[in-house]
Amino acid sequence: MGVEAPGQLAGQAHALERLGVQPGDRVALVMPQRLETAIAHMAVYQMGAVAMPLSMLFGPEALAYRLAHSEAVVAIVDETSIANLRQARAQCPTLRQVVAVGEASGQGDIDWEAALARESALYVARATRADDPAVLIYTSGTTGPPKGALIPHRA
Repeated sequence: MGVEAPGQLAGQAHALERLGVQPGDRVALVMPQRLETAIAHMAVYQMGAVAMPLSMLFGPEALAYRLAHSEAVVAIVDETSIANLRQARAQCPTLRQVVAVGEASGQGDIDWEAALARESALYVARATRADDPAVLIYTSGTTGPPKGALIPHRA
């Protein structure tokens, strides 16, 4: 049985489900450390999807490679990376939605605030196992193309 999560955390999980995110799907988080980043991570984990943190310093080519290779379905991005993500998007066939955060509002498919405004403040988390995937990180690619490393919940 899941644990209830209140407020923005619950709203973000509901919003991601409304966008079609399913357990096991990759959700790219392209933001620096900020409140929305922490909320997005927790929402992704509690719904059984896989968080994929990406550096806000990545240019369009680096973003496109990782988004396409991982088959990310949603990206949550703020003003630090929205321009690069928009340039990369055409090369990312599985990327269905871009959620714009902060000053990036109006530049994605949906804005963070608008997505949360219509959602319930209560969410029952999915039960996950210790070995279920939670985070997908990529190597730097210094000795070849970047490689994905899937980290389980137990880590």
